[in-house]
Amino acid sequence: MRLRPVAMLHDSPSNRTVLTCGAITGLLESCYPEPSFFRLPWPNTKPAINGSDMVLSDRTIKEELATGRIVISPLDPDDIQPASVDLHLDSSILVFANSRRPYIDVKEGLEDLTQMVTIQEDSPFILHPGEFVLGSTLENIELPEDLVARLEGKSSLGRIGLVIHSTAGFVDPGWKGHLTLELSNLARLPITLYRGMKIGQISYLRLSTSADRLYGSESLGSKYQGQTVPTASRFHQDFARPDSPQAS
Repeated sequence: MRLRPVAMLHDSPSNRTVLTCGAITGLLESCYPEPSFFRLPWPNTKPAINGSDMVLSDRTIKEELATGRIVISPLDPDDIQPASVDLHLDSSILVFANSRRPYIDVKEGLEDLTQMVTIQEDSPFILHPGEFVLGSTLENIELPEDLVARLEGKSSLGRIGLVIHSTAGFVDPGWKGHLTLELSNLARLPITLYRGMKIGQISYLRLSTSADRLYGSESLGSKYQGQTVPTASRFHQDFARPDSPQAS
């Protein structure tokens, strides 16, 4: 609901009553006394910010980069956007050999089901409609104990049907390594992928407190810490862990 500064109630041109915004508010709140039932969106007010659960601006990203708490390597300063940093596609692509198995068993490794190919300097990789492959960021990414990151696609690429992740867009505190991209083509035409092209963007959010257990901690059994190339799913390792509910 939006209230004007003043409003007029009248039943005839000669009998008019002018109500201020405050008067209207009083009438409404007297009819709906429960705060949870009725709240007015007061203009020119902003929610309090306590320093956590907020997206970092370009200024703060630069400060965190300067102190080494955030690592993006290599980094072109021109890739720093208002609230994110552009990332680029590395040359390695992990493709699936669909004819080798009748289905994917999540309890088994995928070593015999995938093959690494390299995007050549003068020749792009062709991603066909409906095809799914794994790529990697050119950049190495590292996060401190009180930040998480979100990996998102570029709007211009999304408009041609290129998706860069299906579920793995969240980067935990303590992460170190290149980010694996889950690339798929939703369009009806093939899409070219060039090595070094802009492929996505990463944004950062500050936690309410530092995390107790960072990604990569031995107790977490983190599967992908330190990866440098596209890495196939290691979900099958969860079934081999004696403390995992899936192992039973």
